[in-house]
Amino acid sequence: MFGHIGFSYIGMIYLIMLFIPNLLWIRHKPKGYDTTHESKALRRIERAGQFLVTCSALVFSDFNITAWSLWSCWLIVSAGLMVLYEIWWIRYFRSEKTLEDFYSGIIGIPFAGATLPVIAFLLLGIYGRVIWLIVSVVLLGIGHIGIHLQHKRRIPKTKK
Repeated sequence: MFGHIGFSYIGMIYLIMLFIPNLLWIRHKPKGYDTTHESKALRRIERAGQFLVTCSALVFSDFNITAWSLWSCWLIVSAGLMVLYEIWWIRYFRSEKTLEDFYSGIIGIPFAGATLPVIAFLLLGIYGRVIWLIVSVVLLGIGHIGIHLQHKRRIPKTKK
């Protein structure tokens, strides 16, 4: 429940899948992106969650693949969500890079850029039975998804 200390290659793969598109995003931010009105409290919660998720994903070996069992379904669904996250990023990078594109959903999942990795890491924590990752992801989700909701509400409504 509390995890076994050791390196997680699965955690490393997830973090690489998370960080690479975010690093590319720095040069491809949506037109009109503005962080001046973000909640400082949500930003602190998000940062704490980011740090704790990164550490937890790497230092607990419980996320590494073991013998197949029904419990492995958690890892499969989690990995599928991370692949869907990558697909969402490809779609964003090929778009006009508007705020609507950035805060879009995919296959009915709202705010896919924020929700998919949060859910994927939560399921990874369940798969590994590591409470530290689960708690860290909850913090990350509150901050990250909360900030995305704030940004989405500030997008001017356009008539079509």
